[in-house]
Amino acid sequence: MNPKALYNITYGLYWLSVRSYAQDNACIINTAVQVASDPLRIAISVNKANKTHDMIMESGRFNVSALTVDTPFEVFKRFGMQSGRDVNKFVGFEDAQRAENGIYVLTKYANAFLSCKLARTVDLGSHTLFIAELEDAQVLSDRPCCTYGYYQSDIKPKPQQPKKKGWVCTVCGHVYEGEELPEDYICPLCKHGKEDFRPIDG
Repeated sequence: MNPKALYNITYGLYWLSVRSYAQDNACIINTAVQVASDPLRIAISVNKANKTHDMIMESGRFNVSALTVDTPFEVFKRFGMQSGRDVNKFVGFEDAQRAENGIYVLTKYANAFLSCKLARTVDLGSHTLFIAELEDAQVLSDRPCCTYGYYQSDIKPKPQQPKKKGWVCTVCGHVYEGEELPEDYICPLCKHGKEDFRPIDG
């Protein structure tokens, strides 16, 4: 089986934000879809390793901002390649404001946002599927949505060839230096496993 076949499935990219116990956090996800119309519900899938995951479990509410093709790599780097367990991702970030539910939404780089109340969860192994009822939704612009493919081809910087032998993550560009990549290696930036790395020559 070649798991890279999954790269050909069209994904959007979304800014998932949450607030719990007076603390804010956000991350980047690629799974958000409407799953019912009556009641109006959406579903998102979040990696259990993310702090955002635990905060949704605690608070029961979250917002989803749909990213546009204008989104700079810095936004992906800030919210998708570091953990809220280690840093406050909102320090120095001014392109967000609170929605009516008190949770941040983007004021730039998003064409819509959804405010959601958790209805149920489904354990998927590495991820949890959060199914939620829509409490609010607003259109912010008519800019095109950013897909995973567009991010890979037009936003993410191309990795520079290192001088040493190693492995590069095809998702975020992180480089692991060494002759062999451990079987259980997990990318420290995007949390993807060995199957998403390719060898590079020094």
